[in-house]
Amino acid sequence: MKRSLLILLVGCSAFIGAIIGAIFTLKYFDAGPAYSSIEARQNLKLASFTPDSAHYPGGAPINFETAARLVTPAVVHISTIYGGGKFSLNALEQYFNPHAKSSGSGVIISDDGYIVTNHHVIEDANSIEVVLNNNQRFFAKLVGQDPSTDLALLKIKARNLPFVKYGNSDNITTGEWVLAIGNPFDLNSTVTAGIVSAKARNIGILGDRNNLQVESFIQTDAAVNPGNSGGALVNLKGELIGINSAIATATGNYNGYSFAIPVSLVKKIMDDLLEFGTVQRGLLGVQINNVTPDLAENRNLDVVQGVFVSYVNKGSAAEASGIKSGDVIISIDNHLVSGVSELQERVARKRPGQTVLVKYLRNGVEQEIVSKLKSFDGSEEVRARAVRYEMEGAHFEDVPYSRLNELGLDGGVLLKKLESGKWKAAGIKQNTIITHIDKVAIDNVKDLNRAMEMKKGGVLVEGILHGEKQTVGMDW
Repeated sequence: MKRSLLILLVGCSAFIGAIIGAIFTLKYFDAGPAYSSIEARQNLKLASFTPDSAHYPGGAPINFETAARLVTPAVVHISTIYGGGKFSLNALEQYFNPHAKSSGSGVIISDDGYIVTNHHVIEDANSIEVVLNNNQRFFAKLVGQDPSTDLALLKIKARNLPFVKYGNSDNITTGEWVLAIGNPFDLNSTVTAGIVSAKARNIGILGDRNNLQVESFIQTDAAVNPGNSGGALVNLKGELIGINSAIATATGNYNGYSFAIPVSLVKKIMDDLLEFGTVQRGLLGVQINNVTPDLAENRNLDVVQGVFVSYVNKGSAAEASGIKSGDVIISIDNHLVSGVSELQERVARKRPGQTVLVKYLRNGVEQEIVSKLKSFDGSEEVRARAVRYEMEGAHFEDVPYSRLNELGLDGGVLLKKLESGKWKAAGIKQNTIITHIDKVAIDNVKDLNRAMEMKKGGVLVEGILHGEKQTVGMDW
């Protein structure tokens, strides 16, 4: 009898412990996503929702209200702080005096806190603050950024957030109604309407040290002003079709033309940053120009549209597949390309090791080949960003979940070994578990790498040592 009672007690204790552990894990632990595609996450969360029929079914009155109602709660205000400063640890809410502030917009694209914005909105920022439509505030983690497409992925620690579903920017047509939603001049949740004026615009505003910038903008006449950058461009179903990025103006304010990055490219860049922390860019390896009437005449070409191959890089995917200088590329994956911007955007959707079907003209004869794309350094493999476990004399380790559970922490990084360097000079002690950098939660060493990459000047470090909270200001 006693033995049966003992077994029953042990079983009950194990069951209760499992339930408590599960509740803790679901509520507090954020070890990163168990998925590598934002779109797959969206489809999973929206599977039980019935479609809203309030958008414009053929011939019905135009309705902007549905899209505005669906999207506005998922567009956020982003404030960034630049430059370092000195600390006042007695007033942690103002833990350093910034040299400058800037602001823009962002779009929540997953229920668990992933946000897309422009790279130029958060570039070189020391701290990124996100304010939701309901005025909730979060310090955001920078997951990754890509200057060549002017996109960045942020993460806030939140659950059950409203988000904007991906649409299909390939299917939009010139003249179609669209809404731009963002925070111009710090006027939160501003909605403007316009039409698609053109597609695949290259306006020459992006720069890249390797000349790999991709400009294939959706042009609209929806009013977009400073502060709208990173905000949503949506169709009347409330689906994301672009991220507002630029305006064409001589004054700095809206002058009739605005430009958005198509969601077809956004989806790929976000999944790359989510899974690898850096963009996996597949390249043909060619130097190209738009076919113009003058070029066609000078080169005796039989076409006046397409992409002229002026040079094929040695060891490139194009060379391996047989593309030659003088060829005119007319389609990628059976999609016509009338200019450089369309070709770049189509190829930029692919990773190294993936293939594209290239149709081209050589001496007036149409041919096609399958080309296996390569990275900038000639590899056909995708490569995640390397994680550094040693920084400035400090050696770090991930903290096992069991230890985090014991301490009641969401996440953290153990400072395992300390030598001469900035960490030691700041007075941070060995065996400290670092939990926050500048108010942003640090779950693992990968998070710490990302956090410190963007820091300059004063940094606020928070952690736990022997069960006691530690707060230290350091100069980075």
